[in-house]
Amino acid sequence: MLTKNIFGIDLGTSTVKVFSYRKKRMITEKNMVAVRNKQDVLAVGNEAYEMYEKTPDNIDVRSTMSYGMIADIDRTEFLLNELLYRADKHMGSHSILYFAVPVDMTEIERRAYYYITMAGQLKKSRVYLVERPIADAIAMGIDIDSKVGSLVVNIGAQSSEISIITEGKVIVSKIVHVGGDDLNHSIRDIIRRKKNILIGERTAQRLKYALASFEDNKKDARKIVGLNSLSGLPRETICSSALVREAITESVNQIGEEIKFFIERTPPQIVKSVLQDGIYLAGGSTRIPYIGEYLQDYLGCPVKISQYYDMCTIKGLETIISDKNLREEAVSLKEKTHY
Repeated sequence: MLTKNIFGIDLGTSTVKVFSYRKKRMITEKNMVAVRNKQDVLAVGNEAYEMYEKTPDNIDVRSTMSYGMIADIDRTEFLLNELLYRADKHMGSHSILYFAVPVDMTEIERRAYYYITMAGQLKKSRVYLVERPIADAIAMGIDIDSKVGSLVVNIGAQSSEISIITEGKVIVSKIVHVGGDDLNHSIRDIIRRKKNILIGERTAQRLKYALASFEDNKKDARKIVGLNSLSGLPRETICSSALVREAITESVNQIGEEIKFFIERTPPQIVKSVLQDGIYLAGGSTRIPYIGEYLQDYLGCPVKISQYYDMCTIKGLETIISDKNLREEAVSLKEKTHY
Protein backbone atom coordinates (compact mmCIF):
# COMPACT_ATOMS: atom_id res chain seq x y z
CA MET A 1 0.00 0.00 0.00
CA LEU A 2 2.74 2.46 0.91
CA THR A 3 4.33 2.16 -2.54
CA LYS A 4 1.46 4.23 -3.92
CA ASN A 5 1.20 7.99 -3.70
CA ILE A 6 -0.53 8.77 -0.42
CA PHE A 7 -1.68 12.20 0.71
CA GLY A 8 -3.06 13.58 3.95
CA ILE A 9 -5.37 16.57 3.43
CA ASP A 10 -6.76 19.06 5.94
CA LEU A 11 -9.21 21.36 4.16
CA GLY A 12 -9.39 24.26 6.56
CA THR A 13 -11.47 27.37 6.05
CA SER A 14 -8.40 29.60 6.27
CA THR A 15 -5.61 27.31 5.06
CA VAL A 16 -5.22 23.96 3.33
CA LYS A 17 -2.51 21.57 4.50
CA VAL A 18 -1.31 18.70 2.32
CA PHE A 19 1.14 15.97 3.34
CA SER A 20 2.81 13.84 0.65
CA TYR A 21 3.99 10.49 2.05
CA ARG A 22 6.18 9.74 -0.97
CA LYS A 23 7.97 13.10 -0.89
CA LYS A 24 7.82 13.41 2.92
CA ARG A 25 6.73 16.97 2.20
CA MET A 26 4.08 19.10 3.86
CA ILE A 27 2.74 22.26 2.25
CA THR A 28 0.43 24.93 3.61
CA GLU A 29 -1.47 27.30 1.34
CA LYS A 30 -4.25 29.79 1.87
CA ASN A 31 -7.67 28.36 1.06
CA MET A 32 -8.41 30.93 -1.61
CA VAL A 33 -9.44 30.75 -5.25
CA ALA A 34 -9.62 33.79 -7.54
CA VAL A 35 -12.19 33.55 -10.35
CA ARG A 36 -12.75 36.11 -13.11
CA ASN A 37 -16.19 36.60 -14.64
CA LYS A 38 -17.50 33.60 -12.66
CA GLN A 39 -15.69 31.06 -14.84
CA ASP A 40 -11.94 31.70 -15.36
CA VAL A 41 -9.70 30.59 -12.50
CA LEU A 42 -6.86 33.12 -12.15
CA ALA A 43 -5.05 31.88 -9.06
CA VAL A 44 -5.30 29.52 -6.11
CA GLY A 45 -3.71 29.28 -2.68
CA ASN A 46 -1.25 31.95 -1.58
CA GLU A 47 -1.31 33.63 -4.99
CA ALA A 48 -5.06 34.11 -4.73
CA TYR A 49 -4.73 35.41 -1.16
CA GLU A 50 -2.36 38.13 -2.37
CA MET A 51 -5.23 39.36 -4.55
CA TYR A 52 -7.76 39.34 -1.68
CA GLU A 53 -9.33 42.78 -1.00
CA LYS A 54 -7.44 44.24 -3.99
CA THR A 55 -9.47 43.09 -7.00
CA PRO A 56 -12.08 44.73 -9.28
CA ASP A 57 -15.72 43.65 -9.11
CA ASN A 58 -15.43 41.05 -11.86
CA ILE A 59 -12.84 39.04 -9.90
CA ASP A 60 -14.14 37.01 -6.96
CA VAL A 61 -11.59 35.87 -4.37
CA ARG A 62 -12.86 33.69 -1.55
CA SER A 63 -12.40 30.49 0.41
CA THR A 64 -13.86 27.22 -0.84
CA MET A 65 -14.93 26.29 2.70
CA SER A 66 -17.48 27.66 5.14
CA TYR A 67 -17.47 26.80 8.86
CA GLY A 68 -15.25 23.80 8.22
CA MET A 69 -17.44 22.36 5.45
CA ILE A 70 -17.03 22.34 1.67
CA ALA A 71 -19.02 25.29 0.34
CA ASP A 72 -18.04 25.28 -3.34
CA ILE A 73 -17.41 21.85 -4.88
CA ASP A 74 -16.03 23.12 -8.22
CA ARG A 75 -13.52 25.48 -6.64
CA THR A 76 -12.50 22.91 -4.03
CA GLU A 77 -11.86 20.34 -6.77
CA PHE A 78 -9.66 22.78 -8.69
CA LEU A 79 -7.82 23.88 -5.54
CA LEU A 80 -7.25 20.29 -4.40
CA ASN A 81 -5.84 19.16 -7.75
CA GLU A 82 -3.45 22.11 -7.87
CA LEU A 83 -2.19 21.72 -4.30
CA LEU A 84 -1.69 17.97 -4.66
CA TYR A 85 0.38 18.70 -7.77
CA ARG A 86 2.45 21.24 -5.83
CA ALA A 87 3.04 18.68 -3.07
CA ASP A 88 4.09 15.97 -5.54
CA LYS A 89 4.25 16.64 -9.28
CA HIS A 90 4.15 12.88 -9.91
CA MET A 91 0.95 12.32 -7.96
CA GLY A 92 -0.28 9.66 -10.41
CA SER A 93 -3.87 8.61 -11.13
CA HIS A 94 -4.33 6.03 -8.36
CA SER A 95 -3.54 8.13 -5.33
CA ILE A 96 -4.77 7.36 -1.83
CA LEU A 97 -6.27 10.38 -0.10
CA TYR A 98 -6.83 10.75 3.64
CA PHE A 99 -9.14 13.67 4.50
CA ALA A 100 -9.58 15.07 8.01
CA VAL A 101 -13.29 15.76 8.44
CA PRO A 102 -15.67 16.97 11.17
CA VAL A 103 -17.47 14.31 13.18
CA ASP A 104 -21.13 15.19 12.69
CA MET A 105 -21.38 15.53 8.93
CA THR A 106 -24.68 15.14 7.12
CA GLU A 107 -24.88 12.86 4.09
CA ILE A 108 -24.93 15.95 1.85
CA GLU A 109 -21.72 17.24 3.44
CA ARG A 110 -20.12 13.80 3.15
CA ARG A 111 -21.18 13.61 -0.49
CA ALA A 112 -19.14 16.75 -1.22
CA TYR A 113 -15.92 14.82 -0.50
CA TYR A 114 -17.07 12.17 -2.93
CA TYR A 115 -17.66 14.67 -5.74
CA ILE A 116 -14.37 16.59 -5.41
CA THR A 117 -12.46 13.34 -5.98
CA MET A 118 -14.61 11.84 -8.73
CA ALA A 119 -13.37 13.94 -11.65
CA GLY A 120 -10.14 14.59 -13.52
CA GLN A 121 -6.89 13.08 -12.30
CA LEU A 122 -8.39 12.09 -8.93
CA LYS A 123 -11.27 9.98 -10.27
CA LYS A 124 -9.37 6.70 -9.71
CA SER A 125 -8.21 7.62 -6.22
CA ARG A 126 -9.09 5.73 -3.06
CA VAL A 127 -10.51 8.08 -0.45
CA TYR A 128 -10.51 7.67 3.33
CA LEU A 129 -12.01 9.90 5.99
CA VAL A 130 -10.47 10.50 9.40
CA GLU A 131 -12.41 12.31 12.11
CA ARG A 132 -10.54 15.50 12.90
CA PRO A 133 -10.56 15.07 16.71
CA ILE A 134 -8.93 11.64 16.28
CA ALA A 135 -6.16 13.15 14.15
CA ASP A 136 -5.67 15.97 16.66
CA ALA A 137 -5.53 13.55 19.59
CA ILE A 138 -2.95 11.34 17.89
CA ALA A 139 -0.77 14.37 17.07
CA MET A 140 -0.92 15.47 20.72
CA GLY A 141 0.12 12.03 21.97
CA ILE A 142 -3.21 11.13 23.58
CA ASP A 143 -3.86 7.43 24.10
CA ILE A 144 -7.11 7.31 22.14
CA ASP A 145 -7.79 3.69 23.16
CA SER A 146 -7.83 4.56 26.84
CA LYS A 147 -11.10 4.11 28.74
CA VAL A 148 -10.48 7.50 30.30
CA GLY A 149 -12.12 10.28 28.31
CA SER A 150 -10.12 13.12 26.75
CA LEU A 151 -11.54 16.49 25.73
CA VAL A 152 -10.06 17.91 22.53
CA VAL A 153 -10.83 21.39 21.21
CA ASN A 154 -9.72 22.64 17.79
CA ILE A 155 -10.19 26.39 17.28
CA GLY A 156 -10.50 26.88 13.54
CA ALA A 157 -10.99 30.02 11.48
CA GLN A 158 -14.79 30.16 11.49
CA SER A 159 -15.70 27.41 13.95
CA SER A 160 -14.39 25.40 16.88
CA GLU A 161 -14.88 21.66 17.29
CA ILE A 162 -15.22 20.32 20.85
CA SER A 163 -15.02 16.55 21.25
CA ILE A 164 -14.78 13.78 23.83
CA ILE A 165 -12.67 10.75 22.85
CA THR A 166 -12.71 7.47 24.73
CA GLU A 167 -11.86 3.88 23.81
CA GLY A 168 -10.79 4.91 20.32
CA LYS A 169 -14.02 6.69 19.42
CA VAL A 170 -15.43 10.20 19.44
CA ILE A 171 -18.45 9.66 21.68
CA VAL A 172 -19.76 13.21 21.48
CA SER A 173 -18.74 16.24 19.43
CA LYS A 174 -20.06 19.73 18.83
CA ILE A 175 -19.16 22.44 16.33
CA VAL A 176 -19.67 26.02 17.53
CA HIS A 177 -19.58 28.94 15.13
CA VAL A 178 -16.85 30.97 16.78
CA GLY A 179 -13.18 30.91 15.79
CA GLY A 180 -10.14 32.91 14.76
CA ASP A 181 -12.06 35.03 12.24
CA ASP A 182 -14.24 36.34 15.07
CA LEU A 183 -11.11 37.64 16.77
CA ASN A 184 -10.15 39.42 13.52
CA HIS A 185 -13.64 40.95 13.23
CA SER A 186 -13.47 42.14 16.85
CA ILE A 187 -10.16 43.88 16.16
CA ARG A 188 -11.64 45.62 13.11
CA ASP A 189 -14.69 46.69 15.12
CA ILE A 190 -12.80 48.14 18.07
CA ILE A 191 -10.46 50.13 15.79
CA ARG A 192 -13.48 51.49 13.92
CA ARG A 193 -15.23 52.45 17.16
CA LYS A 194 -12.28 53.88 19.08
CA LYS A 195 -10.05 55.17 16.27
CA ASN A 196 -12.65 55.97 13.57
CA ILE A 197 -10.55 54.00 11.09
CA LEU A 198 -11.62 51.18 8.78
CA ILE A 199 -9.08 48.40 8.24
CA GLY A 200 -9.23 45.24 6.14
CA GLU A 201 -9.40 41.60 7.20
CA ARG A 202 -5.74 41.00 6.39
CA THR A 203 -4.60 43.95 8.52
CA ALA A 204 -6.70 42.73 11.44
CA GLN A 205 -5.19 39.27 11.18
CA ARG A 206 -1.66 40.69 11.16
CA LEU A 207 -2.46 42.72 14.27
CA LYS A 208 -3.79 39.61 16.00
CA TYR A 209 -0.59 37.66 15.46
CA ALA A 210 1.67 40.65 16.18
CA LEU A 211 -0.03 42.19 19.22
CA ALA A 212 -2.56 39.77 20.72
CA SER A 213 -1.48 38.42 24.11
CA PHE A 214 -2.95 37.58 27.50
CA GLU A 215 0.24 38.62 29.25
CA ASP A 216 -0.71 41.26 31.82
CA ASN A 217 2.31 43.50 31.33
CA LYS A 218 2.69 43.28 27.55
CA LYS A 219 3.14 46.76 26.11
CA ASP A 220 3.62 46.90 22.37
CA ALA A 221 2.14 48.83 19.46
CA ARG A 222 2.06 48.97 15.66
CA LYS A 223 1.44 51.74 13.18
CA ILE A 224 -1.49 50.94 10.88
CA VAL A 225 -3.03 52.62 7.86
CA GLY A 226 -6.74 52.57 7.15
CA LEU A 227 -9.57 54.74 5.87
CA ASN A 228 -11.11 57.45 7.99
CA SER A 229 -14.67 56.27 8.65
CA LEU A 230 -16.01 59.84 8.20
CA SER A 231 -14.00 61.27 5.31
CA GLY A 232 -13.01 58.04 3.56
CA LEU A 233 -9.43 59.30 3.24
CA PRO A 234 -6.31 57.27 4.23
CA ARG A 235 -5.15 57.84 7.77
CA GLU A 236 -2.45 56.49 10.07
CA THR A 237 -2.87 55.57 13.72
CA ILE A 238 -1.21 53.53 16.45
CA CYS A 239 -2.76 50.29 17.66
CA SER A 240 -1.63 48.97 21.05
CA SER A 241 -1.49 45.43 22.37
CA ALA A 242 -3.91 46.47 25.12
CA LEU A 243 -6.49 47.47 22.52
CA VAL A 244 -6.10 44.17 20.67
CA ARG A 245 -6.42 42.22 23.91
CA GLU A 246 -9.60 44.12 24.76
CA ALA A 247 -10.95 43.25 21.31
CA ILE A 248 -10.28 39.52 21.42
CA THR A 249 -11.21 38.82 25.04
CA GLU A 250 -14.96 38.60 24.39
CA SER A 251 -14.55 36.01 21.62
CA VAL A 252 -12.10 33.94 23.69
CA ASN A 253 -14.55 34.09 26.59
CA GLN A 254 -17.26 32.87 24.25
CA ILE A 255 -15.13 29.85 23.33
CA GLY A 256 -14.58 29.25 27.05
CA GLU A 257 -18.34 29.40 27.70
CA GLU A 258 -19.00 26.88 24.93
CA ILE A 259 -16.45 24.51 26.48
CA LYS A 260 -18.08 24.93 29.90
CA PHE A 261 -21.52 24.27 28.41
CA PHE A 262 -20.16 21.16 26.69
CA ILE A 263 -18.58 19.83 29.90
CA GLU A 264 -21.83 20.32 31.82
CA ARG A 265 -23.55 17.93 29.40
CA THR A 266 -20.82 15.29 29.46
CA PRO A 267 -21.27 12.08 31.54
CA PRO A 268 -19.96 12.63 35.12
CA GLN A 269 -17.47 9.74 35.01
CA ILE A 270 -15.80 11.29 31.96
CA VAL A 271 -15.93 14.84 33.34
CA LYS A 272 -13.92 13.74 36.36
CA SER A 273 -11.06 12.46 34.22
CA VAL A 274 -11.22 15.52 31.95
CA LEU A 275 -10.95 17.92 34.87
CA GLN A 276 -7.96 15.95 36.20
CA ASP A 277 -6.15 15.37 32.91
CA GLY A 278 -7.05 18.72 31.36
CA ILE A 279 -8.35 20.02 28.06
CA TYR A 280 -6.30 19.61 24.88
CA LEU A 281 -6.30 22.68 22.66
CA ALA A 282 -5.24 23.04 19.02
CA GLY A 283 -5.75 25.56 16.22
CA GLY A 284 -4.13 28.69 14.83
CA SER A 285 -5.43 31.04 17.53
CA THR A 286 -3.68 29.00 20.23
CA ARG A 287 -0.49 30.76 19.10
CA ILE A 288 -1.68 33.80 21.04
CA PRO A 289 0.71 34.07 24.00
CA TYR A 290 -0.72 32.96 27.35
CA ILE A 291 -4.12 31.99 25.92
CA GLY A 292 -3.69 28.60 27.57
CA GLU A 293 -3.15 30.15 30.99
CA TYR A 294 -6.08 32.51 30.45
CA LEU A 295 -8.48 29.68 29.55
CA GLN A 296 -7.11 27.57 32.39
CA ASP A 297 -8.15 30.26 34.87
CA TYR A 298 -11.45 30.77 33.06
CA LEU A 299 -12.35 27.05 33.02
CA GLY A 300 -10.82 26.03 36.32
CA CYS A 301 -8.93 23.02 34.94
CA PRO A 302 -5.61 22.35 33.17
CA VAL A 303 -5.32 23.38 29.51
CA LYS A 304 -2.67 21.78 27.29
CA ILE A 305 -1.85 23.41 23.96
CA SER A 306 -0.60 21.39 21.01
CA GLN A 307 2.96 22.13 20.00
CA TYR A 308 1.76 22.02 16.37
CA TYR A 309 -0.98 24.69 16.75
CA ASP A 310 -2.85 24.93 13.42
CA MET A 311 -0.72 22.09 11.97
CA CYS A 312 -1.99 19.64 14.58
CA THR A 313 -4.57 17.90 12.37
CA ILE A 314 -2.25 17.37 9.41
CA LYS A 315 0.50 16.08 11.74
CA GLY A 316 -2.04 13.59 13.05
CA LEU A 317 -2.82 12.49 9.49
CA GLU A 318 0.89 12.10 8.82
CA THR A 319 1.19 9.78 11.83
CA ILE A 320 -1.87 7.76 10.79
CA ILE A 321 -0.60 7.32 7.23
CA SER A 322 2.84 6.28 8.47
CA ASP A 323 1.57 3.77 11.07
CA LYS A 324 -0.05 0.58 9.77
CA ASN A 325 -2.01 0.05 13.00
CA LEU A 326 -3.34 3.59 13.15
CA ARG A 327 -4.65 3.42 9.58
CA GLU A 328 -7.59 1.50 11.03
CA GLU A 329 -8.87 4.86 12.28
CA ALA A 330 -9.64 5.83 8.67
CA VAL A 331 -12.91 4.83 7.02
CA SER A 332 -13.24 4.30 3.29
CA LEU A 333 -15.53 6.92 1.78
CA LYS A 334 -17.29 4.30 -0.36
CA GLU A 335 -18.13 2.26 2.72
CA LYS A 336 -20.30 5.08 4.06
CA THR A 337 -21.69 6.57 0.87
CA HIS A 338 -24.11 5.19 -1.70
CA TYR A 339 -24.59 7.47 -4.65
